[in-house]
Amino acid sequence: MPVPTPTPTPTIDHRRHVFVISDATGETAEKVVRAALLQFNLADVELRLYTRVRLEAEMRAIIARANSEQALVVFTVVSSSHRELLRRLCDEENVDSVDLIGSLMAKLTLFLGVQPRGVPGLLHALSDEYFRRVEAVEFTVRNDDGREPRNLPKADLVLVGISRTSKTPLSTFMAQKGYKVANVPLVLGIDPPPELLQIDSRKIFGLTIKPEALLQIRQARLRNLGMPSGTSYGQRDHILEEIAFAQTIFRQHPSWPVIDITGKAVEETAADILRLHKQERDQ
Repeated sequence: MPVPTPTPTPTIDHRRHVFVISDATGETAEKVVRAALLQFNLADVELRLYTRVRLEAEMRAIIARANSEQALVVFTVVSSSHRELLRRLCDEENVDSVDLIGSLMAKLTLFLGVQPRGVPGLLHALSDEYFRRVEAVEFTVRNDDGREPRNLPKADLVLVGISRTSKTPLSTFMAQKGYKVANVPLVLGIDPPPELLQIDSRKIFGLTIKPEALLQIRQARLRNLGMPSGTSYGQRDHILEEIAFAQTIFRQHPSWPVIDITGKAVEETAADILRLHKQERDQ
């Protein structure tokens, strides 16, 4: 005789639910609610975020769900009509709610004597320029110190030079202005990557420095790293060989502008590079 299968016991959800509704990204509201929840030391509270909620149908569906889960609703909505709608829906569904921004905006309206603009997401309104700069910085970080030669064709600017010729600081500075910058180190006795010779030479810039200045920079670098000062990296003869090696490569590519960074601030060198780049582009 077969053994009857026991009926599973229904799982009871003992968690408490907090719904955060926003007509923008909801990041600020979420942080405020999480900061408040930290004061209660409870692990069984689920926070659910609903972002860019601007349609009545969406609001009705969320409030109905909040009713079924006995959730607390916290909302940040800048439109006064949408705030009123959410309040009414919560009343109809018997859902507890907190208007996180409404009371503050009402007070500010009285205090400042002007009406709010009522535009969702102004705090996080990001221009195309912002995204372009973020993308440029990410590209530059990924392509620092010759890491990804295959990406050189995608760069707006390519810096070439021996170690400690400010390739990385210059790349980072210009990336913050929206330029995708890659840099390629020149290592004594090693040919540059073939990808460097296959891209538009007008975006390649050589960097050089006077031997005495480079000697001081490298000796300081060795001290900071706790390495012996006698290491070839910080020896004058080796530095002279490296500079000569770089100059040989630069002479082989006369279309690359070569900029002496000795004694210059990063901002000054970057301005020189961008000025030359603009001149080439405008020709």
